[in-house]
Amino acid sequence: MNALSPSDATANATLASVEVPKAGQPKPARPLRKALMMLSVPALLLLGAAGWWLSGTPQESTENAYLHQARISVAPTVAGRVVTVNVRELQAVKAGDLLFQVDPQPYELAVAQAEAAVNAARLQVEQLKAALAQAEAQAALAEDNAKYREGELARQEALSGKGVAASSTVDESRHVSRQARETAEVARLTANAARAALGGDPTAATDDHPAVRAALAELDRARYNLSVTRVTAPADGVIYQASSFHEGVMLAAGQPVFALVETGAAWVDANFKETQLADLAEGQPAEIVFDAAPGKTFTGTVEAIGAGTGAEFSLLPAQNATGNWVKVTQRVPVRIKLDDPQGAASLASGLSAEVTVDTTPASADTRLAAKE
Repeated sequence: MNALSPSDATANATLASVEVPKAGQPKPARPLRKALMMLSVPALLLLGAAGWWLSGTPQESTENAYLHQARISVAPTVAGRVVTVNVRELQAVKAGDLLFQVDPQPYELAVAQAEAAVNAARLQVEQLKAALAQAEAQAALAEDNAKYREGELARQEALSGKGVAASSTVDESRHVSRQARETAEVARLTANAARAALGGDPTAATDDHPAVRAALAELDRARYNLSVTRVTAPADGVIYQASSFHEGVMLAAGQPVFALVETGAAWVDANFKETQLADLAEGQPAEIVFDAAPGKTFTGTVEAIGAGTGAEFSLLPAQNATGNWVKVTQRVPVRIKLDDPQGAASLASGLSAEVTVDTTPASADTRLAAKE
C-alpha cells in the first residue's frame, strides 16, 4: 500500500471540508445578486419618472427657422454723376459714414441762383412799399384837390344864383370838380392795389411777404438737394452687392445701387406646424441655436405670430378644391426677437436655426412684466 504525499493529503482534506448539498435540497441564494435585483427596480422607476418629466416639459421646437437681418436699398435722393466712392463689397460701415457722393457742382449753382432769387424778391417787396407810399401820397393830394374843386363849384353856383357869375363859368367849375373827384378815386384804387401787392399788410416784415417766402422755400430746397449729394449710411451694417459700383456712374434719383444689411436689426422666423400653435403666445422666451454657430445658444422672445400660413401668402397659393385632395400640415411663421441682436451680427442673413419656445403660461407673463 502506497503512502500519500503531503500535497495529496492536503487536497483530500480540502475536498472533505466542502459540504456537498444533498439531492432535492435548494442551493443557497447569493446576497449580491439579491441586492442588485432589489436596487434595479427603484432605479428603473426613477429613470422612467425622469424621462416622463423631461418629455412632459411644455415647450415647442422646430428646425424650420432662419435668421433675417434688415436689408436697406441704398439710393441717391438726387440725380447726377458719382464722383466719390468710399465703399467696397462686404465692407462694414457705421451709421453716418460717407458711402458715395454725387457731383455737387450743379446743386451748388442752384443754391447760388436761389439766393439771388431771394434777394430779388426782397428788393421787389421794398419797391412795392415805396410804390404804396407814393400812391397813398397821390391819393391824398387828389382828394384835397377834389375837395377844393367841390368848394369852388359851390361858390360859383352861389354867385350864379345872385346873377354875378355866368352859367358857363358854373358849367366849367362843375366839369373840373367832376374830373378832380374821378382823379381822386383813381388814386385811391391805385393805393389799394399797391397795398394788396404787399399782402394786405404793408407793415409786415419783408421776409413775411409771400414772394419772399416762396423764394426762401426754393433756397431751402436747393440747399437740401446739395446736402443729399453726400449719401451716408443710415445704420450700422455691411455693404452688399456693390461689386460693380464705381466712380463715374450716372444715377437717377431713387435708383438703388447696392444694399446695406443692417446688423443691429436681426430676428428669426420660425415656421411652426399648425398643430404646435395652440400653446404659443407673444412674450414667451425662446432659445435659438444656429447651425453655423454650434454650441452657442441665443435667447429671444416671441414677438408675433403670423397672420397666415406660408402657402397662403405664396406667389401661387395652393388650390385644394379638387377631388384628390390630400391634407398637408401647414406651417405658420412665428417671429422671434433676439435679446442680443449684436451677438448675431457676425452671422449671415438666411442661416438655418433650431428654435425652442418655452410655452409655460407663466413664462410669457414674466417676460411682458419685465418689459413694462
